[in-house]
Amino acid sequence: MTMAPSATAPETTTPEASTGPQTQVTLWGKVIAITGANRGIGLGIAESCLSNGAAKVYSIDIGETGEDFAALAKQYPGQIFAINANVTEEATITAAIDRIIEEAGALHGMVVNAGRTHHKAALDFTKEEIETLFNVNLFGAFYTARAAARAFIKLGIKGSVVFTASMASYRPNKRVPSTPYGASKAGVRNMTHTLAMEWAQYGIRVNSVSPGLVNTAMTYWVPQQPDWEQQLKYYGGFPRLAEVQELGGAYVYLLSDAASYTTSIDIPVNGVIGIC
Repeated sequence: MTMAPSATAPETTTPEASTGPQTQVTLWGKVIAITGANRGIGLGIAESCLSNGAAKVYSIDIGETGEDFAALAKQYPGQIFAINANVTEEATITAAIDRIIEEAGALHGMVVNAGRTHHKAALDFTKEEIETLFNVNLFGAFYTARAAARAFIKLGIKGSVVFTASMASYRPNKRVPSTPYGASKAGVRNMTHTLAMEWAQYGIRVNSVSPGLVNTAMTYWVPQQPDWEQQLKYYGGFPRLAEVQELGGAYVYLLSDAASYTTSIDIPVNGVIGIC
């Protein structure tokens, strides 16, 4: 749902012109950074931010952009950019944020979205596989949030940090278990609450979104299961995976000034489909 003020409606008051609490869910004029936004969920969040008035969106990603990113850049010329960085190395995240501020003049929101997944029995995980999941999903998330908070404080901006957690942080997926993945995402949700408490003194809000089953390259196998239709009937809820854009509303709200008193919460977006 696009909720940004229309360019053809001059009577709409922009956040810059308002002195009181915001009643519009809009990212009008904001600069938003999203880790892991070259594709998948992150790119869907970027599209939602742009369609709701964000001035500029930066993808901070270790990989290369693809056709989907190029298509969005064509739709929003001069508004979406990609910067290469490794979330497991805090210095590269700090450098990326410094570049964003140098180019755009500010940073108002950081979506901590970069993540890895790997599903197998706990007894079969190697040390390297476990460390990879925690390094990206948990340690990388912490480094990214901290780098953003330092920038907000330096700029005097009451910024918003939004983590991508997971429904796997609430309960296990019996069909395709991943103890390290679920544990790392549960750590993200706990970190959300603790950082929200610590950074409230600076006016920084910290929240998270927990997606359920989303149609991405990482979940292509889900509807290919021979008993997928039976699973849907058993779990109930919407009988399909979510499209990446359907997550965007939760992120847009949490990034917006309409959520100025919202901090330390997690928003599950799972279509009521259970994963246990």
